Amino acid sequence: MKIIYKIWLESESGRAFGKGPCRLLRGIQETGSLRKAASAMGLTYKKARLVIASCERSLGFALTRRKIGGAKGGGSEVTNDAVELMKKHEAVRAEAENALAEAYTKHFGQPAEAQFYTVLSRRGGGKAME
Repeated sequence: MKIIYKIWLESESGRAFGKGPCRLLRGIQETGSLRKAASAMGLTYKKARLVIASCERSLGFALTRRKIGGAKGGGSEVTNDAVELMKKHEAVRAEAENALAEAYTKHFGQPAEAQFYTVLSRRGGGKAME
């Protein structure tokens, strides 16, 4: 048996940050490129840019910085505020996962895996953010 959950941060204007944007930012950290991070997640660059911009509006601070040209070309980097946000979000998710598994065991008398809910695709063939 599994217990499935989904967690995100929400502001007055709606959803502000969750697993999908966190994965996208981790991808930027690893590749130095929003385009490469988006591609690895099955997103277009435009969709990834819109996701980041929406999160930034809701949160009130920048998540990425663009690096312009140079010998290696341009790219993106994650801001210090974004790094802190990712750490906190991942810590909350881990603690929530443990708490849900413990609550399930307490009330049902048997252990269960807590698993984050994942959407694989949406109507129209586009890939969805997790």
